[in-house]
Amino acid sequence: MGVKLTLLNLVQCPPVQSAVTLYRLKADFMKTKHIERVVAPGQPHMVGDGFRVHNFIPGIYLNMQRMNPFIMLDYGSKHYFAPTNQPKGVGVHPHRGFETVTIAYKGKVAHHDSAGGGGVIGEGDVQWMTAASGVLHKEYHEENFSKTGGDFQMIQLWVNLPAKDKMSKPKYQGISNADISKYNLTNGDGIVEVIAGEYKNVKGAASTFTPVHLLNAKLKTNASADFSFPANYNTALLVVEGAIEVNGETEVNTDHFLLFGNTGEDFTIKASSDAVVLILSGEPIQEPIAAHGPFVMNTHAELVQAFDDYNNGKFGYLED
Repeated sequence: MGVKLTLLNLVQCPPVQSAVTLYRLKADFMKTKHIERVVAPGQPHMVGDGFRVHNFIPGIYLNMQRMNPFIMLDYGSKHYFAPTNQPKGVGVHPHRGFETVTIAYKGKVAHHDSAGGGGVIGEGDVQWMTAASGVLHKEYHEENFSKTGGDFQMIQLWVNLPAKDKMSKPKYQGISNADISKYNLTNGDGIVEVIAGEYKNVKGAASTFTPVHLLNAKLKTNASADFSFPANYNTALLVVEGAIEVNGETEVNTDHFLLFGNTGEDFTIKASSDAVVLILSGEPIQEPIAAHGPFVMNTHAELVQAFDDYNNGKFGYLED
């Protein structure tokens, strides 16, 4: 028996369909990560004589607690260094209570620390140093790179440690690009390098103390990639090369930083031109932060102890 059409059918059906559509749109909206702000790079400053950086964390819009466990992000945008026989960099200095993560996009860096860690990282490589209870270290342009000169582009992150691990033993992870796990996008559109954490069941090489995802998305023009992280994770991205569109609505250009709000889980990036994008997302460490210079602890008393230990030679020895 056929369905009898009446004026009542015609009036009622569209609103029902509209309600379903609105429900789906609301559900999608709630799952999508909200874009909190896009931050342009500020004026660069020098760290030592070898690292010309823009500071995003902490900065005008972001303090350490807002992006915890990512408590510092110095971005060395692409900059040409002339040849020299005297390698530029930063001399011996201490750290305690966190990890330094250096990602090389252009150029080469040599690292040495008082716990015996060290090596050279070049384009595509990562060094992950756990300062924890305390190390002295130094970072310089690698000798041969210094002699030839060239473009230099790096990112250094400081990753916080929970209180229970701040006084653990220092360690060093030198991760070559060949050892970084990679997820291949469809149709040869690019790759996602998984430095730490996980992306679509591909696990990163770096070991971490708390849940941290650190990814390099390398996309060809018009290629897209989707990402999903828990809503409560502090999540952001930095466009290292090219330009992208996020969630089909927000353009983010080279050297700009995008912060997501702590709502929703999913976002999509589409490359407006060939692009390299650093994506970071981590579970917040819900503990107090007491920071001064090279030390990041939980209390003022712990900071005082760190300075005392450093002054009393308890961080070991490293020749400058």
